This record gives sequence, C-alpha cells and structure tokens, in this order.
Amino acid sequence: MKVYEGTILTVNEHDEVARYLVEDGGRIAYVGSELPGRFAGEPLERLGGRALCPSFVDTHEHLASFATFNAGLNVMDARSNAQICEMVRAFAGASDAATLIAFGASPHSVAEGRLVSRSELDRSCPDRPLMLVKYDGHACVVNSKLLEKVEGKVSKLRGYHPESGEMNQEAFFAVSDFITGSLSIPELVGNIQHAMDYLASRGIGMVHDVSGVGFAGNLDISLETWLARSAQSGFQIRVFPQSMDVRVATRRRLPRIGGCFACALDGCFGSTDAALLAPYEGADDSGVLYYTDEQVIDFCRTANRAGLQIEMHAIGDAAFDQACRALAAALDDFPRNDHRHGIIHACLPTTEGLDICERYHIQLPMQTSFIDWPQEPDSYLERVLGPKRASRLNPLRTMWDRGIVLSAGSDAPCTDPDPILWMQRACNHSNPAESLTVREALRMCTYNGAWATFDERDRGSLEAGKLADMAILSANPYEVGPAGLGNLRVEGLILGGRPYEPQRQGVVAAVTRGMLARGGR
Repeated sequence: MKVYEGTILTVNEHDEVARYLVEDGGRIAYVGSELPGRFAGEPLERLGGRALCPSFVDTHEHLASFATFNAGLNVMDARSNAQICEMVRAFAGASDAATLIAFGASPHSVAEGRLVSRSELDRSCPDRPLMLVKYDGHACVVNSKLLEKVEGKVSKLRGYHPESGEMNQEAFFAVSDFITGSLSIPELVGNIQHAMDYLASRGIGMVHDVSGVGFAGNLDISLETWLARSAQSGFQIRVFPQSMDVRVATRRRLPRIGGCFACALDGCFGSTDAALLAPYEGADDSGVLYYTDEQVIDFCRTANRAGLQIEMHAIGDAAFDQACRALAAALDDFPRNDHRHGIIHACLPTTEGLDICERYHIQLPMQTSFIDWPQEPDSYLERVLGPKRASRLNPLRTMWDRGIVLSAGSDAPCTDPDPILWMQRACNHSNPAESLTVREALRMCTYNGAWATFDERDRGSLEAGKLADMAILSANPYEVGPAGLGNLRVEGLILGGRPYEPQRQGVVAAVTRGMLARGGR
C-alpha cells in the first residue's frame, strides 16, 4: 500500500482534483481531499509541485514500424539535406547492422526544399544498403547498394524512380516488404520491447497498435499479440489488424480490425493523394480513393455483423465522407448500441460527415501532432489545399462541442509519441477557434483513449477500484495553462501500482522462443 499526497488529476466525470490517492495491490483504494484514518501510517509519497494523472494512451500507432525505425536513425530534426547526410555518415560508422534504416526525411523542413537524393546517400553510405523513409511513411529514398538488391522486385512497379532513388506507391511497399522480411524474430521482439520502454518514458501505458505492415504471414500481428499477453510491466497493447479480410481478426480471436495500409481509404496530403471532394489547389487531381463505396460498405457490414470494432484511415474530405457512409450503412444493416467504431485522422471532415458521426456515435482517434507539423507545415497545406480549405483542418473544438469522442495518437513513426506535445498542439491550435481547454486535452489523451477500446472500467481515470496506472508530471497542467504546456515533463510512469521498469531480456527471450515454437503464427 502507498499513499500519494499532492495534486491528483482524477479525470473523472467531474474532472475533480484530489489531494490524496491510496494504491493497494495495484489498484486505487481511495481518492479524495482528506485521508481516512485507516490509511494513516502507510508509506507516503509527497508530490510537491508535481502532479499525478492517468497514464496516457496512444490511440493510433504502427508499433512494429515504429520499433523498427526507432532502432535506426531519426532525421526529423535535420534542417538541411547536408545535415541528413552527416547524420547518415555518423550512423553508418557507429552501426554494425547489415542494412541501415533511417526515417523522417521531408522536403518541407530542409533548406533545399527537396528530398535528399540517392547520389547524396551514396556519398554518405557507399558500402551498405540504406533505406531512408519519408516522414509520412508513404515513400522512401534508397542508396545504390539497396537498389541493387531490390531492383528486380521494383523496376516494373509504379513509383519506381531509380535516378533520384525515390520509391513511392507500389515500389515503396515492395522495398518495405524486402526490409521487414530480412528481420529475424529475435530482432523484431527486441525492437518492439525497446519501443515499449520508450513509450513508457513518455508516460504512455497503453497503445492501440495498427498491425500488419508487410511482415511474412502477418508476423507482426502475432508478435504484438504475444507481447501484449506476456508483458510483465503492465504495459498494454490493443492490436488492430490492418486488413479488409475479417478472418485475420476472427481467427486470432481479436475483437477489433482496421488501421491504415489495407484499411486506408485514401493517401495523405504530403503525397497529394489524400482524396478530396474538389481538386487540389491549381491542379486537376483530387487524390485517390482506394476503394469503391460498395467495397468499403461490404467490409464494414461484414466486420460489424462479426461483432468487431472497426477503424479506418481517412484524411481527405472525400475519404472521410466515404468512411461515414460505410459505417452508417453497416449500423443500419445491423444496429449495435456500443460499437465504438472510429475514423482515424479525420483531418478534413465535412459537416455532413460529422452529422453522421454525431448521430451514429462514431469516435475519432486524432493526431494533434499534425497541427503546426514541421514535416508538413501550414504553408505547404495552404498551398496544396488553398487557405479556406486548410483552415478547416483538424477542427477539434467543432468536433468536441458536437459530443463526438476524440482521442489522441501519434501515428508513430510519422510523429514522435509525445502526449505533452499532443496536449500543447490541441490547446494552441493554428486556428485558435478550434483549440481545446487543458482539461479537455488531458481527457482526450487519457480517459478517452481507454474508452476507445472499452478499457474505461479499469483505466483512464484515477478512481477507487481502478488499476493504478498513473503518470507523474513535473507540474499541474491546469495551472501552467496552454502557454506553459510545452515546458511540462513526464517524470515517471506507474502501472498496476509499480514504477515501470524496462522489460528483462529473459522475458523477451521467452516470448521469442514461444513464437519460434509456433512457427511465428
């Protein structure tokens, strides 16, 4: 048993702030303003100027991809291609990996205003294969050594650009499949565990993982399901198989399905293939809808009738409307009172689509990190969408006031999993009228995330009877206000009443042996 004294942000129904929290056997025994006598004399931790809040939930993350890229080189902070090349040179010199992986290149955040080229990467890394993935996860640049290995697989595919080394569309997916197929099970397990440790350092105790990204036999889905069951730290993984084949979920007895990749209804703004109702600014192209309405409705009806929770990627307004129509059709076909179906990203929603979300109780896992995103800045979005349409992006306040449940996710590896940043961006929207309050932002990042996968009975708020899953913040976010959120820090994570500790290698080895014994199924 342990007593915490200080600022306790409960995020309960009334957003109460308590003075005391008592943890006993991994659960919360008491929360309130006065400490009952029966707890007197128990070990006491005074928070001082710090604050205790529910642990954070990342409601949209590509865990296997993030784990793979997090083990490599992140170049998101580079502000020139020359700097990227220096980072690659140093990384190659320090790594003994047979194939090098880097992530985060953007033409919008570097002085040259273009992606780094194959020839530039060759000068920095001439001797080993290297893949540098674009920030949005929809393209990459390869050096000559990697091109030699994959040329036979990609040379006849769309998106093959050997001169620059850029691979997009089908060529990118083929290169990605080659890279993921070269990773061993122990390497994957170790990378995923290190990624979980990293997430925990940010105060994240649960991740909604969209899985199935090209590993043979959907190996990542199996690995993440096993890790979720085997983790000794209390860290939680909720796996969404990225498939339009309902059997991928039902055969694994998973209660949910969806994500991006196969469940993406369109592309992204960075590649100007997000599906729009009207053409991109100064162009005849309106992006791409990957499926017909009939295909999406058929998937949603089948999954809904199977009792699965559905989530789908939709960034452009045409894709958002398609997702809304399909989910509404599925629920009209087979009504369910508490389905919690969701539309991921929902960057450019329409009034008509939001009407459907409100009426059918469709929840929205948002990425507030996309607001004022250096890799895809507002100036770029205004240029490709036009100022009027760009001003409608990520309308958090409009959605919140309609009663639509919003949660927060990173879309990692596209953005760094950082709940403090999610809150800061949500409360300091580039369109001030669409900002949330600090209390709303904290709820979005905690309780709403747990609610989105039916976990609110045990997690998401600090209330008696619930699990003691808690993050320690350097200060009270309610007091620092929107302007001070950027200075807030996560100082600790407690899961099931215990301070989070990185997973022991013995546990990782046990999961690996279990997977190998079952052939990776």
